[in-house]
Parts: sequence; C-alpha cells; structure tokens
Amino acid sequence: MKEYNACYTPIPSGYMGQLLDWPEVVTEGETLDECRESLKDAFLEMAQAYRELNKPIPLPQRIVEPLLSED
Repeated sequence: MKEYNACYTPIPSGYMGQLLDWPEVVTEGETLDECRESLKDAFLEMAQAYRELNKPIPLPQRIVEPLLSED
C-alpha cells in the first residue's frame, strides 16, 4: 500500500490540506478532522479520474520529518 504525506495549513475558514507528492489533490475543511476526511475523498476521486484517463498516478517520493524548532 502506498502512503502519501499530507500537509495541513491553517487558513481563515479552517484548514487547507494537500498531498505533498500529488499537489493537485488539495481541499479545505472547517476543522482538521473535516479536512482530513475531505482530503481522503479528494485523493480517491483524483485516483479514479487518473485511471479513467489512463494517466499514471504519481508515486510517493518524499521523505518528510519534523525538524526541531528553536523555542
């Protein structure tokens, strides 16, 4: 099973979510949980559209890790 990394950014209306390895998969939600669910749905819909168009689905390529912050 492929695992895609997501990035969630606070915005005035809630959160924006985007897949790092597939930037076209982007969505918004009022809460972080709503945004996560919406991003999963957007991923599944985009994957289906790519399959129907015989386009290759981008594979996860990034290594994501948190860095220490200076507090």
